[in-house]
This record gives sequence, structure tokens and C-alpha cells, in this order.
Amino acid sequence: MGGVVVVGGGLGGLRAAESLRASGYAGAITVVGDEPHLPYNRPPLSKEALSGGVEIDRLLFRRKAGVDDVAWLLGRAAVASDLAAHTVTLADGASLEFDGLVIASGIRPRRLPIPGPSGGRHVLRTADDAGYLRSRMAPGTHVIIMGAGFIGCETAATARKLGCEVAIVAIDPEPMVRPLGTELGAGLRRRHEAHGVHFHLGHTIDAFHGTSYDVESVSLSDGTELPASIVIEAVGSVTNVEWLDGNGLDLSDGLLVDSAMQVDTPLAPVVAVGDIARHPNALFDGIPRRIEHWNMPTETGRRAGATLAALLGGSEPDRSPFTAMPSFWSDQYSYRLQSFGMPGIADRIVVVDGDPDGPCIVEYHDATGLIGVVGVDRTQDLVPYRKQLMSRGLATR
Repeated sequence: MGGVVVVGGGLGGLRAAESLRASGYAGAITVVGDEPHLPYNRPPLSKEALSGGVEIDRLLFRRKAGVDDVAWLLGRAAVASDLAAHTVTLADGASLEFDGLVIASGIRPRRLPIPGPSGGRHVLRTADDAGYLRSRMAPGTHVIIMGAGFIGCETAATARKLGCEVAIVAIDPEPMVRPLGTELGAGLRRRHEAHGVHFHLGHTIDAFHGTSYDVESVSLSDGTELPASIVIEAVGSVTNVEWLDGNGLDLSDGLLVDSAMQVDTPLAPVVAVGDIARHPNALFDGIPRRIEHWNMPTETGRRAGATLAALLGGSEPDRSPFTAMPSFWSDQYSYRLQSFGMPGIADRIVVVDGDPDGPCIVEYHDATGLIGVVGVDRTQDLVPYRKQLMSRGLATR
């Protein structure tokens, strides 16, 4: 077959394919995706799509005309690769040859080895996950959410809107504490509690109980037993790197790449994008990190596509510092959180305007100065902060 093979049918894979075409690559492009759907928007899965019903056609990303000739192999996961032979093997035994490879296989939800029945335990990652959960969320349904991060808290807010009884169990001292800090996390907990969510923080689930087919209750580490009709596991993610084993790559936390999104291997022209790519960002400390924010598949995909087009065309890719601005937002009830920068690596957090229980702006600093900002219901007020954070990249040019 030859050409470029993109492993991963999500936003990162789509943007890399579009960037390849925009950068002049005219060869064959084949995208392999383990889901049966074309690339679609995932953030609504825990919010409006889960609340109103999942219609995949409304979630699909618009694709640029330049990728109209791309071959989509959907519902066919990659299970192995041989970079020296320039091949990718699929679960059905098919082998795809490539001249260049885009690794966009992303992440999957972490599952914990907790004893008890497995029926009734769910994750929320795909449109199919959201569709099934929506069919189960009726008024009075007891929903247990493991994990107090953004996915867990957004799902809790949606479940309460649907009339479910919701409890969140997490080892953390406050919800969303790692990216937001204790003070803002506590303020958001109080908002959830005002809407009827029950928190069991500083605890874990030790066991599930019920029939051999379904969970009916859970036991916590402090001995508390809670009724459970549905358990949603939202305790972090695992990178999908197993199919890359045996190629001598740095897979210690996703896949290490340089500022051009190129993978360090002499075996083949390879780039990586999205949640799986551990890349440096010169806006901050330059330490390679995976950043699971919605905009990063687009930013890394654009750079990676241009890099691979250059490599396949025999020219040197752009290796200037990568300075994309990480950003995220989260809708919970009527509240909107928005962030720019890297608040999760700060060592000093300051509420500079408002109050954590209402509209507010929180700054995040390290020894170099401002590295992140979070606003609650203050979207317009964050624009100057974004400009200030982007100015950090001027020193790298």
C-alpha cells in the first residue's frame, strides 16, 4: 500500500492528515481507527450529548476537502508494528505498509482491579459509551462515580440534571484538585453539593457487591456501603502504546517526541500527535509532557503533518520551539470554567478576583512567573491573560 498510515481515527489523526495535504504531500493516506465512527467531538459526551442523547452525526468534525481521498479503515484496531519493515498489523490480521507513520492512537480510561461483579461498571470515552449510559440514567438511578476529575464532575452534573442520585468517590482531598488547586476545588465541590451530589473524598472503593451480572452496591475504604445502579470509572487514563512494543521507542509515558513532533527512531519517518505525544513546550519549562486538552490534538497534528510531509519530501522540517497554548474549558451546571496555560505545574496559586464560590479568576505561578490562569464565569476577562502567557514564547525565538 505505501504512503502514510495514520493510526488513530480521532481529532489528532484528522488534523495530521489535513496538515499533510496542506503541506504538499500528495501520496496515499490511510487512517486506521478502532471505533466505527469518523472523527467526532468528545467533550460533549459528558455534558450535552449525555444529557440530550447522543447523535453521532452532530458530533462529527467537518473535514477539509483536501482529505476527501483519504482511506478510512474504521472499526479495525492496530495491534502491532514493525518500524524497520515499515508495517502496521491490524486485529483482523491485515498488514499495512507505510512510507511514513502518524501515531495518533491516544488514550483509554484506566480500569482498577477491584473485586466483585463487573456488570454495571462503565467508562465514558466513546460515543457508544455515552449512548449506553444515557439509556440507563433515569430519575432515581443511583450513580457512583469513581474519580473527581473533570470527566467525573461533568458527568455528575449531567446525571443530577437527569434526576439521578449521584455520589463521587475519590482519593483526592478536593475535586479537580490537581489542575485547579485546593481552594478552587473546594469551591466547586460546594457548588456540586448544593446540587445534591454527595462526595466521599479521601476514600477508595474496596469492593463491588451484587449478582454475578450486575453491581448493586459498593464498599468504601472507611466501611461505608453505598447503593449503586451504575458505576462510572473516571480515574485517569492509559496511553495506547502496546502496539508499538519492540521498536526501541521511549514509551515510559506515552511516546516521546521532539518539538517537531518527530519520534526519535532511525527506522522510519514517524511522528506522534494528541494525547499520546509527550512533547516539550517552550512557553513553559520545556520538559516533555503529555497534555490531554482538547486543543492539543489540533496543535500537534498541524506540526506533525508538516514535519512528516517535509521528511517524505526530502527536506528538513521546522524544528523551531513548539509554543502552543494549552487550554481547556468545562461546563458544570450553569458554570463555565476556562483555563489557559499550565496551572497543574504551579507552586503558587492566588485568587486575584472574585471568590471560589462565585465568578472568579485564579492565577497560577512558578519561579518564572505566571504560567496559568483559570476563570469561572469570567471568559472575556481571560483574554489579556492568554496574551500575557503567549508572550512567554518570545524569549524562545
